Amino acid sequence: MRLTPSAHTDSFCRDRLPPAEQWPRLVFDLPELHYPEQLNAATVLLDGTAARLGPDRPCLRSPAETWTYGDVLARANRVAHVLSAELGVVPGNRVLLRGTNTPWLAACWLGVLKAGAVAVTTMPMLRRHELGKITERAQPTVALCDERLLDELPPGLPAVSYGTELAGRCARHPATFADVPTAADDVALLAFTSGTTGTPKATMHFHRDLLAIADTFSRHVLRPTGGDVFCGTPPLAFTFGLGGLLVFPLHAGASVLLLERATPRELASAVAEHAVTVLFTAPTAYRAILGAGDGPLLAGVRRAVSAGEALPAAVAERYREVVGRPLIDGIGSTELLHVFISAADDDVRPGLTGKVVPGFRAAVLDLDGRPAPDGTPGLLAVQGPTGCRYLGDPRQTGYVRDGWNITGDTYVREPGGYFRFVARSDDMIVSSGYNIAAPEVEEVLLTHPDVDECAVVGTPDPDRGAVVTAFVVLRPGVAPGPDVVHALQEHAKAVAAPYKYPRRVRFLDALPRNASGKLQRYLLRER
Repeated sequence: MRLTPSAHTDSFCRDRLPPAEQWPRLVFDLPELHYPEQLNAATVLLDGTAARLGPDRPCLRSPAETWTYGDVLARANRVAHVLSAELGVVPGNRVLLRGTNTPWLAACWLGVLKAGAVAVTTMPMLRRHELGKITERAQPTVALCDERLLDELPPGLPAVSYGTELAGRCARHPATFADVPTAADDVALLAFTSGTTGTPKATMHFHRDLLAIADTFSRHVLRPTGGDVFCGTPPLAFTFGLGGLLVFPLHAGASVLLLERATPRELASAVAEHAVTVLFTAPTAYRAILGAGDGPLLAGVRRAVSAGEALPAAVAERYREVVGRPLIDGIGSTELLHVFISAADDDVRPGLTGKVVPGFRAAVLDLDGRPAPDGTPGLLAVQGPTGCRYLGDPRQTGYVRDGWNITGDTYVREPGGYFRFVARSDDMIVSSGYNIAAPEVEEVLLTHPDVDECAVVGTPDPDRGAVVTAFVVLRPGVAPGPDVVHALQEHAKAVAAPYKYPRRVRFLDALPRNASGKLQRYLLRER
C-alpha cells in the first residue's frame, strides 16, 4: 500500500494509521472512484460546484435565512484564514467543532478542510467528560464552538465561539483563500463512534472518502438533482448526517435546510413549508409522523432515506400507502462513512435492507469467515472504496478480518442479492437512531452514590426500537422506589448526553454472573 506524499505538516494522523496489513481491502470498481492524487474535498464540493453552477444558487438554508454558494464560499474562506493566520492552525492539526446543525457549523467544517486541518465534529449534547475523552484521543489544537455551548468544553482547549466572535474575526480577512492542496489520502475528518466498550474509537476518513460516498450511494441510489432541497435530523457529527446534509447536496449543487432540532411533527411541518424533496431521518421519526397523521405533509418528498436502525416492514408499507413513494432503507457505519446496502424505487422490498450499493461488495460470513449459504444468518462483511481505519486503536483487528469490514451486524442474504437484517451482533443499543454503548451508561450510573453495581442492556420498544434499561444493585441502606429511579435518571442526564439516560430502571439484589464472575447480560435481556 502506497500513500501519496502528505500535505500535513502535523503528521499526527498519518503516524496513527493502522499498519497496512490491518487495513481492509479497498476496491475502486467504478470509473468515478478514481481520483487525482492531490485532492481537497472542500475545494471540490464548494469551489468546484460554485464555479460549475454559479455562486448565486441557494446552498445552506435555515428557517431564518439562506446562504448562496457564493456566501458559503466567502465564509468558509474567511474561516480558513482565521484558523491559519490568527489561531496558528497548520495542515494536519485537528479542529474540534461543536454546535447544532446550522449554516455556521457547515461553513466552519468546510473552512477546516480548506485550511488542510482535520475536522472533529462532536454531538452538541455531549457533556464535558465525554468531550474530554474525545479531546484526549484527537488532541485538537483549537475548538470552534457555538457560543451557546461553550460551558461544556474541556478546560485548557482554546476556543473561538461562532456567532459574534468568529464573525468579527472573519470580517478582517478576504473572501478568497488558497486551499491547502491536500493529498487524496490525507485524513480530512475524525469521526467518533462509541463502540461496545464505551471507550471512544476515532475513525479516520480521507478527502477522497468524502467524494466516494457521493459517487456511490448518492450518485447511484439517491440520485439527487441541483433543484433538490435536502433536510433531516441527524447531526453533522454523525456521518449519516454529514453525508446526507452536507456532502451529498453540495456534490449535486442542491441546497439543504439545516434544522437545529425538530420533533417529528416539527420536521414534517418544515418539510412542507420549505418544499423539501430529499429527507434523512431515522425509522422512529417516520413512524411518529405517520402515527400523528402528518404523513401527507411529506407528499413533496421524492427521496426519503431511513437509516440508523432497522426499518420495520410495517413502517415502510404504511409510508408507501400514505405518501405514495417507497422509503429508501439503508445500512451504513461510521467505519465505512456512509450507506453501503440500500434500495430505491422499484428495487425496494419492505423488510429487506436492499442490495449492495454500486462500488461496494458484501457477503454474509460464518464464524470461520466462510460465506454462509443464502438464507442462513451470519456476519455482514463489506468492502468498498472506504473502510475502517481506527486512530491508533488495537480494536482495528476486531473490525477488519481477512480484508473485510465486519460491521457487527447479523444478516441474511436472500436469493436475488437482497440483504435482510437480523440483529446487532454486539451490545450496542440502537434507540431512535442513536448508538448507545451500554458500558458507557454503566460508567455514568456508577458515579451515583446510591449505586453499588449496575448493568445496562437494550430492551425492545415499539416506538424507539430499543430503550436503555438499567439493572441496578443499590448500596446497603438505600431502598428502591420511584424517587431513586428519578434521581438516577436525572444524574445520567446531567453527566452524559441526555439521550443516553436509562428510560427503564429495575432493581436487583445481585447481578447474574457465571462461575468465572462474567456478567450474563442475556439473562437481563430475557427479563
